[in-house]
Amino acid sequence: MTTSWIETQLTEYLLERFGEAVQPDSRPGYLGFLVARNKLLEVCRSLRDEFGFDYLSSVTGVDYHPEPFMEVVYHFYKSTGGSALVMKTQAPRDNPTVPSLCSLYPGADFQEREAWDLLGIRFEGHPDLRRILMWEGFAGHPLRKDWREPFFEEDAKPFKSRWPEGHFIRVEDNNPYKNNVSYPPDFDPGKWVPDKDELLYGGLQSFEEDSEIKTERIVVNLGPQHPSTHGVFRMVVLLEGERVVDLKPVMGYLHRNHEKIGERNTYLQNMPFTDRLDYICSMSNNFGYALAVEKLMGIQPPERAEYIRVMMAELTRFLNHMFSIGFLLNDLGAFFTPSLYAIEERELILDIFEEVAGSRMMCNYFRFGGVARDVPEQVLDKIKTLVHDRLPRKLDEFERYLTHNEILRSRCEGVGVLTPEQAIALSVAGPVLRASGVPYDVRRADPYSIYERLEFDVAYGIHGDIYDRYLVRIEEMRQSLRILRQVLKDIPNGPVMAGKPQFQVRVPPGEAYGRVEGPKGELGFYVVSNGKPNPWRYHVRAPSFINLTSLKTMAHGAKVADLVAILGSIDIVLGEVDR
Repeated sequence: MTTSWIETQLTEYLLERFGEAVQPDSRPGYLGFLVARNKLLEVCRSLRDEFGFDYLSSVTGVDYHPEPFMEVVYHFYKSTGGSALVMKTQAPRDNPTVPSLCSLYPGADFQEREAWDLLGIRFEGHPDLRRILMWEGFAGHPLRKDWREPFFEEDAKPFKSRWPEGHFIRVEDNNPYKNNVSYPPDFDPGKWVPDKDELLYGGLQSFEEDSEIKTERIVVNLGPQHPSTHGVFRMVVLLEGERVVDLKPVMGYLHRNHEKIGERNTYLQNMPFTDRLDYICSMSNNFGYALAVEKLMGIQPPERAEYIRVMMAELTRFLNHMFSIGFLLNDLGAFFTPSLYAIEERELILDIFEEVAGSRMMCNYFRFGGVARDVPEQVLDKIKTLVHDRLPRKLDEFERYLTHNEILRSRCEGVGVLTPEQAIALSVAGPVLRASGVPYDVRRADPYSIYERLEFDVAYGIHGDIYDRYLVRIEEMRQSLRILRQVLKDIPNGPVMAGKPQFQVRVPPGEAYGRVEGPKGELGFYVVSNGKPNPWRYHVRAPSFINLTSLKTMAHGAKVADLVAILGSIDIVLGEVDR
């Protein structure tokens, strides 16, 4: 399937079937279709059932203030592969209400809640439309273009006080203690009484008995300060004895409005900012953002830069999976021995990143049109030693201790099962999706960079349980080594940047969605440009965030100890969940 096929065959069908309710988006630099709100559900049902667009990857809200409308952008895909089908619907800005797609695509749940929380777009028919990243008493919707925080200085960087005037200002000095927050006129924080049920139960609604055995049900909060939640994350669990009968994830404790800051940064300033999302995988974060902006700019990196990018992405995949398996074993009770084995290999890869980028974790290495600097020959030799000798040997050793370990298998097999149909409907991605028997990998399904010319297999499972998620990650590490051997063999000489390095880039007006197969799943960046030095809209399709939509389904009927392992098998990073 190609973009031209979508534009011709599908356009003809939609126009014939729905008339003026569906029209191609004719704005310069924009793609896809504009759909009337009252026809959105009907159109999307037709796309899913008749055309096979069964995978809703991304839901993005956009505020076009001072224009009197808001827009919701949907990226649909076929789970069998192919490029995106982009659908959009618009609503009046003073009352932005659109139909919820949760009845058709349950994976829209958290994404619609996010658009409501941050932009105030109401989704009619959503089963649980509450704030998800901001706290319950927060006033307003901070991603709206007319929203101002107490520390507000200007809409876009660089701020005039810093450049060109060069004045250093501590914002705290201008906003002394107790004056650095603002509240609505009728709001007194000292008299605010929170909804105790909301705070305690996190939106849990159902307490009905579903068993003939009359046992008392209790609500237990795991987190947000808990060693098994991998950061400040809370699971509100309804228990019947040891059995989980309902669950609500509660997040946002680490939220710093990454996207608001991203819309005030210049395009280049956002590159190191992407490092802070999944702080285990900064190279992959750079990759996705670079692809989105390069689409807008219409530039192509040189061949050597493409090979280096893939090299860094696959080293990142290897270190992430080693790290995630080590900490899964922690969750299973093995404490720190497996993690230390994994961390040792990760540190060797971080040595490579440090020599190439100058930093171990926050690499800031990719640039629009290439990479910041070349990989020295002596570093390539180190990578060859790792890829051909050290990492395969250590992976064999790692697996020898774990794969057929009786305790690991008894704790993981048949636990946290997610069927293929559930995985697709819930929009999960990465190893979680593939372990459920869906061999969907963006590198194969919608290739980017040089992946189309590389030989590797897509690892997938058949049971959709914790054990298959473990096996998929093991196999993906082997495939990453296979890719790295090809890259090291074929990497050409030549420049690593298209054109000269720039301190400010010109990005034509339009929209673009850049996505990569990150270690945790599809990482996407939706960017809207109005031709100015700062992105008008900067949205992150965060796999850790969306994969958590499946946690309730996987946990239903599990025991408390298994719940901890199920969460570990998803492999989340809270910097990416909360942004």
